[in-house]
Amino acid sequence: MPAVKLNAHAVEKPWGRPRLLPSFKAFETAEPIGEIWFDQSGDPELLVKYLFTNERLSVQVHPGDAAAQAAGFSRGKDEAWLILDAAPDSTIALGPRRPVSPDEFRTAAMDGSIVDLLDWVPVKAGDFIYSPAGTVHAIGAGLTLIEIQQNLDLTYRLFDYGRPRELHLEDGAAVSVLRPFAPVPAPEEGDLLARGPKFVVERLEAIERRLHAPKGALLAPITGVGSVDGKRFGAGECWAVTDESCISVPEGSSALLAYPGASRL
Repeated sequence: MPAVKLNAHAVEKPWGRPRLLPSFKAFETAEPIGEIWFDQSGDPELLVKYLFTNERLSVQVHPGDAAAQAAGFSRGKDEAWLILDAAPDSTIALGPRRPVSPDEFRTAAMDGSIVDLLDWVPVKAGDFIYSPAGTVHAIGAGLTLIEIQQNLDLTYRLFDYGRPRELHLEDGAAVSVLRPFAPVPAPEEGDLLARGPKFVVERLEAIERRLHAPKGALLAPITGVGSVDGKRFGAGECWAVTDESCISVPEGSSALLAYPGASRL
């Protein structure tokens, strides 16, 4: 089966913004758009999104496989972010700055001081972060990014800056890692962005390559144009690649390739 271009849809979010990338102009409305999702049929392992932040997202956490499956879901949610654009003061919170006890954590979430407990890391365009399930995190304002994640729509909000949305303190506290964030070690291969426990992400540039793609592999063009199985692609798209898809990314263009598992294709 040849590669398939996925359809996209926009998701309104209170922290989103009305102006997006040129490739998503058709989705712009008077309401703030926070995410662009790429739709797939069935229950795929991975999901790709674009995020556009005008305000901080909630302080949140996602369950791992075991906790999610105990709650009736197929899988947990590791996720990763490639920063495409960032305001000069943009940050992402990744875990607490120091180890905290469960009681201190719950109290901090209830009174809002959890924001000060977190380690707010400066980010810039080109940065890549792999965030395993259980990482307490918050994406900051002024960011445009691509998110690659296990396909699970389940977020436990711990604090939401007074927005009128549901919080999930007990469920979230039960799956949170209450010690400083430990980055997933960077792969030695230069074109690999991450070899996480749940998925691998490669950056493709100036390459022609035939894949023996595992089920669920996704191609997300970042800049420029290229082709997959003879079909032209461009930035702001997402493609499901299967079997032995042939990918061409010319010099000056770039794309992400993400696939389940921890082994390189």
